[in-house]
Amino acid sequence: MNYIIGAFKSPCNISITLADGRTRKQVPLKKENGQMAKVPLFQSQENIAGEVSIEPIQGKKLEHTGVKIELLGQIEMYFDRGNFYDFTSLVRELDVPGDLYEKKTYPFEFSTVEMPYESYNGINVRLRYVLKVTVSRNYVTNIVEYQDFVVRNYTPVPSINNSIKMEVGIEDCLHIEFEYNKSKYHLKDVILGKIYFLLVRIKIKNMELEVRRRESTGSGPSTYVETETLAKFELMDGAPVRGESIPIRLFLSPYELTPTYRNINNKFNVKYYLNLVLVDEEDRRYFKQQEITIYRLQDT
Repeated sequence: MNYIIGAFKSPCNISITLADGRTRKQVPLKKENGQMAKVPLFQSQENIAGEVSIEPIQGKKLEHTGVKIELLGQIEMYFDRGNFYDFTSLVRELDVPGDLYEKKTYPFEFSTVEMPYESYNGINVRLRYVLKVTVSRNYVTNIVEYQDFVVRNYTPVPSINNSIKMEVGIEDCLHIEFEYNKSKYHLKDVILGKIYFLLVRIKIKNMELEVRRRESTGSGPSTYVETETLAKFELMDGAPVRGESIPIRLFLSPYELTPTYRNINNKFNVKYYLNLVLVDEEDRRYFKQQEITIYRLQDT
């Protein structure tokens, strides 16, 4: 039995070390096995440099047909498990075919790397960045080692950020106007607004504001859509009267938001919506939905 176990054991140890690994910020990332791990944080146009060390087990000879490191940006849709769509693929050849008898270290560098999309781990889709080291071999399986990292890209404060003004009405029964102070919010922003009751002829029991995330993957008849309610905020409990005004003040920082993703590599979208929900005394629900944009400011 020990011989069988040994046959599947990797003949070498591979480690990937970043040049600034001790000082670079680390952030949590959920791995495929569900475990959380701390990984390095980068943003687009940064240099990614370091070294790869390969050490044969117990001094045994390691025959190979070449060593390379790749920097990959990949999209994986979970209903298409095992298939990754690369939108970034950079390669550095580290070694020519030969034999390794002892530990060998290879420096590498990817300069000003274009990483246009943020890392994302959703319900049906994952966008990941990874360093992949491959030791190629003849006749036997290649040896592969991965190092995940996270990318976050920052957006300046929008120069134009219009307010949202809309109406909700049921003929001869209900007429309200609501207003949000803007349509674009950063991850730690505050949603401010007001709701005006112009006509109330039905008995409203309560009113709440929801923040929803809609993730859509695929295209055409193969489109998968998942909607999550991330926040529910009660605005009012009890019946309003005509002329009443209700303020809105919702802090976004407690919720696990991401930036808005629009048509990422023609594979997926992630959009956010504010849902204004009214419930009457017969538990009928009336709602008005409005899309908003979420973006990331530096240090958010």
